[in-house]
Amino acid sequence: MTGRTVRAEQVSATRELILTAAERLFAERGVNAVSNRQVSEAAGQGNNTAVGYHFGTKADLVRAIVRKHAAPIEEIRARLLAEVGDSTDVRDWVDCLVRPIPEHLGTLGGPTWYARFCAQIITDPVLHEILMEEALASPSLRQIIDGLTSCLPDLPPEVRAERSEMVRHLIVQMPAERERALGENRPTPRPNWDDAATGLADAIVGLWLAPVASRS
Repeated sequence: MTGRTVRAEQVSATRELILTAAERLFAERGVNAVSNRQVSEAAGQGNNTAVGYHFGTKADLVRAIVRKHAAPIEEIRARLLAEVGDSTDVRDWVDCLVRPIPEHLGTLGGPTWYARFCAQIITDPVLHEILMEEALASPSLRQIIDGLTSCLPDLPPEVRAERSEMVRHLIVQMPAERERALGENRPTPRPNWDDAATGLADAIVGLWLAPVASRS
């Protein structure tokens, strides 16, 4: 093994340690409450400039964490999309939308921090934009959104916009709440991530298909 190869492996291992430490700290404390120095220390790096050296700004670090999870989530999403075909059933498309992240979390074992990490960054306008940019870079996600939209009932524009916000909130916050409970060894309503995804999809289907009350 050449010195260059050894060096590349060391750099890769250091980056992975930093990503893991940052994801955990950001999930537990919030991005703005954690300094690069704290991330470096948690990653076991004696050099407090390690985060900046390997990733640049904190926003770059956040983007790297999102991208670390993006590939396996995209594989799950693409598989579900292939299975759903040209379905006109709202439930099929909601499953495609809801299941990828819970399924991914289930494959990681425990503990995990990614759901809580997403819940933290969604509250910051700048970091939220990073998350949305990376998500919308997924071709399969765009197809799933189009497929779901095509079979939703005809809703007033303001109701559709309102329910879209509710759906986004549920998709982000419910996995984060379950992940937090698991991390704290508290009981959860569902025994595993697959069942949790089923419950979440049930709720979202009900939300989209709920009647709209007439207004005076």
